[in-house]
Amino acid sequence: MTSKIFDVYSDFPFFFEDELSEICLAHEKMIFHKGDFILEEGKTANEYYILEKGLARSFVNDFNGNDVTTHFFVEKEVVIDVSSLFQRIPTQENIVCITDCECWKLDFEVFQELFHRIPNLREWGRAWMSQELFRYKQRSVEMFTLSATKRYLNLLQEKNQVVQFAPLKQIASYLGVTDTSLSRIRKELVSHPNKK
Repeated sequence: MTSKIFDVYSDFPFFFEDELSEICLAHEKMIFHKGDFILEEGKTANEYYILEKGLARSFVNDFNGNDVTTHFFVEKEVVIDVSSLFQRIPTQENIVCITDCECWKLDFEVFQELFHRIPNLREWGRAWMSQELFRYKQRSVEMFTLSATKRYLNLLQEKNQVVQFAPLKQIASYLGVTDTSLSRIRKELVSHPNKK
């Protein structure tokens, strides 16, 4: 069961084949439909998922009650609220399916058992976490250092499925712009493609 879906593990070079196989077999296939919540605000995460097919997003409600997208999850990514899962606290975010989604679930208790028994899984966890921290830091810096057009182009390049399937309003909130501004950016890119 070490299919391409589990590249999130197999890309780590130090796993032995039997370790990788055991980790992959510990996952359970789950199907979610468009609009289903994978995790709801106020609940504590008891598992994480690897997204095989589909698109999901996390969002919060700001102090005015506006829905603000914090992250998009695409195929082969880990769908997780790290602090809720590992600190065992209620989440402040919602994770919802934008399209129908097929996922592989790993329960927290099962992960803990594997984590303590397989040293390479601990190393993988450290490597994955540092990579994610780098990405989040980079995104927060880019919100201030890059233009909205450049942020949109980066999203287009890194996660094309988002632009194909997510509503304009969700993409705009993720980029920190209004729907109107994003519409203008998209029109400008179509009419002046060399502006990229």
